[in-house]
Amino acid sequence: MNLTFDGKHALVTGVAQGIGRAIAHALCESGASVVGADIAPVPAEAAAPGISFASCDLTRKAEVAALVATHGPFDILVHSAGGVCGQVGRPLEEVPEEDWQAILSINMTAAFLLAQAVAPGMKAKGFGRIVTISSGAGLGVSLTGIQAYAAAKAGEIGLTRQLAHELGPFGITVNSIAPGFVRSNPTSERQWQSYGESGQRQILERIAMRRLGTAQDIADAALFLASDRASWITGQVLSVDGGK
Repeated sequence: MNLTFDGKHALVTGVAQGIGRAIAHALCESGASVVGADIAPVPAEAAAPGISFASCDLTRKAEVAALVATHGPFDILVHSAGGVCGQVGRPLEEVPEEDWQAILSINMTAAFLLAQAVAPGMKAKGFGRIVTISSGAGLGVSLTGIQAYAAAKAGEIGLTRQLAHELGPFGITVNSIAPGFVRSNPTSERQWQSYGESGQRQILERIAMRRLGTAQDIADAALFLASDRASWITGQVLSVDGGK
């Protein structure tokens, strides 16, 4: 995808692995200067010229504010951090409150805190691109069976739509990407293996393209939504799922 981000400054979360890492690299390769944020240690293979890294607990307002004050202002925000926090599907009555809150915090609350922190700088420039990485689980039913994950991703999509209307008059677009199943990290790999050969075959047969997605598939979509070519697209959810 021939998109240029020369002179643009981007913040990408969840860069320690998978989708976040792919997005950070794609933006960097397209000319952007990138700050990658993650609470987990960032492995050496994630490093690239033009990407700097910051350790941040994205669920804590003070840390997010400090991150943006130190490294911002930003033209682009891509919130890819999230996931299921190492949890597995359990019956509703067996889910502790702290497990519910942990997933909502890193997926939905972090999206709010990040947008809140970067918005003033984007307003001052009259330009901004905010992209959240939600999930097909936010539009339907989660394959994980994790109630909090489905709820958090649906909430992230609702937040995206609301912020699009609030921030649009300032030249800021806000969109979301809802990936299908992508084997992009240890958690998704464990989930894939848990389905067994028969379950894996059934999942592939429900996908029009008959293949799982890759982190690069999601990165390509993020680049488009962050680019000038998407200047009149906002409040939208782009399903990148191979067709269902």
